[in-house]
Amino acid sequence: MDPKSDIQLLRINYLRGPNLWTYRSALETWLDLGELEDHPSNRLPGLNQRLCAWLPALAEHHCGVGERGGFLQRLNEGTWCGHVLEHVVIELLNLAGMPTGFGQTRSTSRRGVYRMVFRARDEQVARTALAQGHRLLMSAINDAPFDVPAAVAAVRDKLDECYLGPSTAAIVAAATDRRIPHIRLNDGNLVQLGHGKRQRRIWTAETDLTSAIAEGIAADKDLTKRLLASVGVPVPEGQVAHSPAEAWEAAQDIGLPVVVKPRDGNHGRGVTLDLGTQAEIETAWALARHHGREVVVERYVRGDEHRLLVVGGEVVAAARGEAAWVTGDGRSTVRALIDDQLNRDPRRGTSEDHPLSRIVIEEDDVVRADLERLGLGADSIPAAGRRVLIQRNGNVAIDCTGEVHPEVAHLVALAARTVGLDIAGIDLVAEDIGRPLHEQGGAVIEVNAGPGLLMHLRPAEGQPQPVGRAIVDHLFPDHDDNGRIPIVGVAGTRDTARIARLVAWVMQLGGRHVGVACRDGLYLDRRLVDPEDCTDWDAGRRLLVNRTVEAAVFENGAAAILRDGLPYDRCTVGIVTDLGGVEALAGHDVHDADQLLKVLRTQVDVVLPDGVAVLHAADARIAGLASLCDGSVLLYAADGASPEIARHRAAGGRAVFLRDDGCVLCEGSSETLLQRLQPLAADAEPLEPETLLAAVAAAWALGIDADLIAAGVQTFGPVAAPYPAAGMPRRVPTDDRKND
Repeated sequence: MDPKSDIQLLRINYLRGPNLWTYRSALETWLDLGELEDHPSNRLPGLNQRLCAWLPALAEHHCGVGERGGFLQRLNEGTWCGHVLEHVVIELLNLAGMPTGFGQTRSTSRRGVYRMVFRARDEQVARTALAQGHRLLMSAINDAPFDVPAAVAAVRDKLDECYLGPSTAAIVAAATDRRIPHIRLNDGNLVQLGHGKRQRRIWTAETDLTSAIAEGIAADKDLTKRLLASVGVPVPEGQVAHSPAEAWEAAQDIGLPVVVKPRDGNHGRGVTLDLGTQAEIETAWALARHHGREVVVERYVRGDEHRLLVVGGEVVAAARGEAAWVTGDGRSTVRALIDDQLNRDPRRGTSEDHPLSRIVIEEDDVVRADLERLGLGADSIPAAGRRVLIQRNGNVAIDCTGEVHPEVAHLVALAARTVGLDIAGIDLVAEDIGRPLHEQGGAVIEVNAGPGLLMHLRPAEGQPQPVGRAIVDHLFPDHDDNGRIPIVGVAGTRDTARIARLVAWVMQLGGRHVGVACRDGLYLDRRLVDPEDCTDWDAGRRLLVNRTVEAAVFENGAAAILRDGLPYDRCTVGIVTDLGGVEALAGHDVHDADQLLKVLRTQVDVVLPDGVAVLHAADARIAGLASLCDGSVLLYAADGASPEIARHRAAGGRAVFLRDDGCVLCEGSSETLLQRLQPLAADAEPLEPETLLAAVAAAWALGIDADLIAAGVQTFGPVAAPYPAAGMPRRVPTDDRKND
């Protein structure tokens, strides 16, 4: 078979919010199959066999058939290569550890050109998966070799580089389970949960409730111990030592054996245990000093190291550590024994996905020091049967949450409160976590801010603990609190900016601080803070991250939905005004009103179950979107006798329409009349009937009193001047989300 030319990737567009395809972020790619338009999968010799050999789990893809093996059925029957690429990319993401189930491929008005889309939690990971999937598919088509493990590794590397860490991802997933929206605020693990004034923020296991003073206290091990001792929490006696000689003197005062560690260290770095000689202690002092500004010598507490996680004053998880040993065989070096007996364990690795860390002698000063105390080095060969202690602490990854004694839990929670941390990782040493500490000489040895969660999420042994849920419940203690503010979206072209500003003004009269993002600019209350067109995704997010905003209104044109997706995941009120502006959408392959309707339905799709879709009933196609709404529906039209409104009223629905003497709000047969609904200011433009009705309907959908709605319309005035009045820098839109 002659080699086939590459599928051309014409355009790659990251849809950050709800869009034409899905509620979630996705990567949309425009593909030109070229000559492959005439060669579906069943007419490409060997393609299906190579794909199944390289990616066996393709057999699990249901595809449109709706059952296991569905995609293979489509392959064998014959499907086009854009669809095949969709499934290859999804499978690469699955293999890389980012499970993905959604994808679609649809033809365009141009022969051989398709739009392929798949779920994309992170843009860079998705782009890498697309590039690797493209190469894999072309290799399979042309019977060329391809390194599948290397492709998966490339996607996984990008995932590790760009996506949320496992601790943050667990918290975000728990928030999603409670329908709390989230916004990633940087390229790392700073994440906002909720919107506007009702938001909370996390940075891994730190929150906006975490005190900087408490973090400073926790970093000072000596100060922490003194505070804990003052409230009755058992801690090992200790002293600060400013030199090796002082360390030996302190050890003699305290009583051997002792522990030497940095005063301000973390993660166990520079900590040496069970020291009993002057030489050991002086060597350990130098090691600890390398990892901290000062060194602490304290009593050695016998037992296993434990990590207890305290969230909001409650112990929510506990893990126990164990020492790591190897057994000599008389032939292998210590380094080889570590690799063979410890590092071969699949639970050990260098990434956050592994509950146990890989032990590398050259990278761990404490391991080297402990070996030297035994008269060994990395290249020493222990005698057959000799057990060698490699690591005394660390490896805290055995779940023991159910074993914690109530008295231990009380002391640990007291330790967190004493330091002042809302989330704390408390390290203690005890022989039995199921007994009170005072009975066994156990003690709390450290209090840590920003504790890692992985040992509780993916323990090496035992049950994972729902620590992400515990943190979300701590931040949002009322289980009905989803961190949302009222959001109104206005989709269409007909005077939608004025509708957005008028709805915002009525809400503002009700006492809320309201933000507006529309083509007239970005507003905070009546202050115009950005005079540029602010219907793009970035401008919308500027409102949602603003802590003063108590409600927000967004103008959403079809082009913005097609280019970016909506800037919010769900809304309280979604308005669709008209199906105009098709002629400007040819670049998105939208050429008629029926296609446009599918785009604007996105605004209706995202209405919350307790929200309202406000639809212009003068167009039956728009009114027909009512069946797609998860919430209730409110229709508006100038003519109250329109068939759509009549049917809706007969079913007890709400509607707004004009009558000679004013605007009528009706629910079933009940009517309320609002009169004199025009702005009273001399320099205010009169409102078009559809503009007035859409805004009144949205305000009513928000539960605003009729009298306040009338007052809002009458006092609606001209646009305020930009703030600051002069010298305000113009916002330069970024191109990273535009079409390639």
